[in-house]
Amino acid sequence: MPELLVVGSVALDSVATPFGAVREALGGSATYFAYAASFFTGIRLVATVGADFPKEHLDLLRGRGVDLSGLQISDGRTFRWTGEYGYDLNEAKTLDTQLNVFADFKPVLAPPLRRAPFLFLANIDPVLQLDVLRQMDERPRLVALDTMNFWIQGKKADLLRVLREVDVVTINDGEARQLAGEANLIRAARAIAAMGPKTVVVKRGEYGALMLCDGLFFMAPAFPLDAVYDPTGAGDTFAGGFVGHLAAMDRVDPSTLRRAVVYGSVMASFTVEDFSLNRLTRLTSEEIGARYDAFQSLTRVEA
Repeated sequence: MPELLVVGSVALDSVATPFGAVREALGGSATYFAYAASFFTGIRLVATVGADFPKEHLDLLRGRGVDLSGLQISDGRTFRWTGEYGYDLNEAKTLDTQLNVFADFKPVLAPPLRRAPFLFLANIDPVLQLDVLRQMDERPRLVALDTMNFWIQGKKADLLRVLREVDVVTINDGEARQLAGEANLIRAARAIAAMGPKTVVVKRGEYGALMLCDGLFFMAPAFPLDAVYDPTGAGDTFAGGFVGHLAAMDRVDPSTLRRAVVYGSVMASFTVEDFSLNRLTRLTSEEIGARYDAFQSLTRVEA
């Protein structure tokens, strides 16, 4: 089975929404991505945590088959994020960020990790993303990247440099407009594709996802849910389902990319049904398949 490598953050999140709250729950971009991808393919994780990181979180990830040989346990405290959402769950308000050991994170890939055929560069400094790509023994069959407004605003030149070398970028709609300098999302996606990545996936929260691949657009809706409790990590979970499916199929043709968008939307739809990774820990492959089928029914139009 092709293997997938993710490099990003593992964190402890404190989150409040109108529907509840959690304190120091398992979070981080690499965590959500890896857990979602583990339903599709073998996954290796590279990140750093502090000596205070709870053992039960490590056991949870290992229980899903996530390879943690690249996880550095550093002296100090684990990266912590505190945020809250109002009734508009599309945007989080950050209350506190403590980078702690993550501030000095310098990913170093051991030899087995340098040969992964699929690589996902989660939301970290673009300088580090490019450094990870340079450490690979040979270029992976697919390199995907995520980013955020902080790097677009503060390190745009470095971000543009790494974008020239990746195949896929996943980005939310506000960040896509900011990066491209375009208010229109279609023009923004085309502008980002011109920066290097052949495939641009725009995550649109409750409005679904938009993909531009080789000049052609594809859209998938968000799955209609009766209850949404916490959208934290939904974008990273989407990416885990998306790239995880591509790695499982070991193909990157247009039809597989379209199915990957739907699988990404499926995984994100489960994540938001509870706080942290709680819903994913109860998830089964049968539920994933059933919701994928429901997505097909949702979007089918008879001739």
